[in-house]
Amino acid sequence: MSIKTFLLPDLGEGLTEAELVRWMIAEGDAVIVDQPIAEVETAKSLVEIPCPFEGVVSTLHGDAGQMMLVDEPFISVNTAGDQPTEEAPAPAEPVEGALSYRDEELAGTQKPEDTDEDEGSGNVLIGYGTGASKPSSSRRRRPRSGITTAAASSETSTQAVRVINPLVRKLAKEHSIDIRTVRGTGPEGLVLRADVEALFGTHQQPADALAAPAVATPAAAAALVAVPAVDTAAQSGETDKRTGLPVASSQMLSGVRKTIATAMSTSRREIPEATVWVDVDVTKLLKLRGKIKEAAGQAPSIMALISRYAVAGLQRFPELNSRIEVLADGSLRHTVFEGVNLGFAAQTDRGLVVPNVRGAHKLNANELSAEFARLAGIAREGKAGVSELSGSTFTINNYGVFNVDGSAAIINYPEAAILGLGRIVEKPWVVNGKIKVRSICELTLSFDHRVCDGGTAAGFLRYVADAMTDPKNALATL
Repeated sequence: MSIKTFLLPDLGEGLTEAELVRWMIAEGDAVIVDQPIAEVETAKSLVEIPCPFEGVVSTLHGDAGQMMLVDEPFISVNTAGDQPTEEAPAPAEPVEGALSYRDEELAGTQKPEDTDEDEGSGNVLIGYGTGASKPSSSRRRRPRSGITTAAASSETSTQAVRVINPLVRKLAKEHSIDIRTVRGTGPEGLVLRADVEALFGTHQQPADALAAPAVATPAAAAALVAVPAVDTAAQSGETDKRTGLPVASSQMLSGVRKTIATAMSTSRREIPEATVWVDVDVTKLLKLRGKIKEAAGQAPSIMALISRYAVAGLQRFPELNSRIEVLADGSLRHTVFEGVNLGFAAQTDRGLVVPNVRGAHKLNANELSAEFARLAGIAREGKAGVSELSGSTFTINNYGVFNVDGSAAIINYPEAAILGLGRIVEKPWVVNGKIKVRSICELTLSFDHRVCDGGTAAGFLRYVADAMTDPKNALATL
């Protein structure tokens, strides 16, 4: 019998955990290379995991609804095809000093050294290939007791940061601490949780309560919704002690709701936010769009037109197309971007997601409109990948679709600003000294006051508002 264990890989941008939505196979089933075996939901997207081995499923290392850690056993497969004579021992705890999962970018995919046949998958999972590759040195993770693991790693040219627990990396990341600068006090320089906590002065907050990435997970089909927490309060007929009222339901936040909650908390906690707003006469913009549609048979959406002006505005006020990072020593690093990855808020059945149009500064209004429609569609279907749900540098939020006039939106951390669009309504408006009925939209900008002062924010907002008011004249400056 030959048991190979596939470790849950890094699913993109250093994510350390994923919620197991469902298994698509069962123990005892035959599997082939690249066969989809499970669906997991990260803080970024719903991901289908392919199997890198061919054989018979020996062990599924998790249940639906369970949080699975990166670089921990995910599935074990008997690749010899024979029947096991005895149960394989449970995997041992990681060896102290083992290479971290970020240094093992091919974890769970490489073949053992004593295997000649290339059994790796050619499938690619969000930039993570499951193809086998030969290590460049003999330094390898020690095999787990009784199990031949598929994890291996190449020796890097520089000393790898010694971190075993993915939650330690998560702790450092969510507090903007460069893990490479942390001095480890564990065996052989192993970085411990206490080492990271010492840099931000707390030993109380649990790692799993820290903020998740700000981008929420996408919607998925109803049949794929993860198993919710047990509603113990409703089952027991509990009465709330504080209010004296019966409890209708009570459950722990998980999945997308937890991601949204922690993301919003991170933004409010770390960003000193300010908001400016202005009412905009978009009558001419609506007429211009109507003429384009009449002439060409179709026209870009209003949001796409406004987004094009916003992108042009960011080129004039680049401070708003940036981010601030807190370094390990407490200093602040301000990074300004040359191009724009334009995020846009999209409401789905499973919560708020923020797909982003990469390289939005290179697209015209028609192309932006097409990308908005495409990305919103795949996000609502739960098919958006990590690259499509992360990496935005500025976000636009059209809350007018909810029939409201305005909102001081929460910034999509770690960005520096978010532009909000209210509904367009007809109102009495003074034009050249006379009251007329005009189409009015409220425009708001929430911004990180560390990256700029109010004058810069107001200048950007005024530029976008003026372009919306007089779109033909604005075209000359684009």
